[in-house]
Amino acid sequence: MATSVKQMLEAANAAVPKITPAQAKEMIAKGNTLVVDVRDGAEVAASGKAAGAVHVSRGLLEFKADPELPTHDKNFARDKNVILYCGSGGRAALAGKMLKDLGYEKVFNMGGFKDWADSGGAVEK
Repeated sequence: MATSVKQMLEAANAAVPKITPAQAKEMIAKGNTLVVDVRDGAEVAASGKAAGAVHVSRGLLEFKADPELPTHDKNFARDKNVILYCGSGGRAALAGKMLKDLGYEKVFNMGGFKDWADSGGAVEK
């Protein structure tokens, strides 16, 4: 039986805790935290990204996050907190569920970039 996007989002939101930008800032301040912008390159180019965040489009995330692949990005480590965001939170939730499936345990969805920027979060162009 086919799965709908709505069902996929429900499963992702159940598996990946949603956090506020304030909670994200606290986690970042404590260290051992990776912030990942999963938006497309054009979105990042237009608005910038959270300061210190790594940009990996959602479509490439598996290839950057899996340490067994030659395309692995060394920023990704399973012992880190991983905070994801996108335009509004949907792609971040789906990406977070995928990271959990890859063995990442401490994965969080911060929602949308606008939430970060509106909260006074530092942005880099």
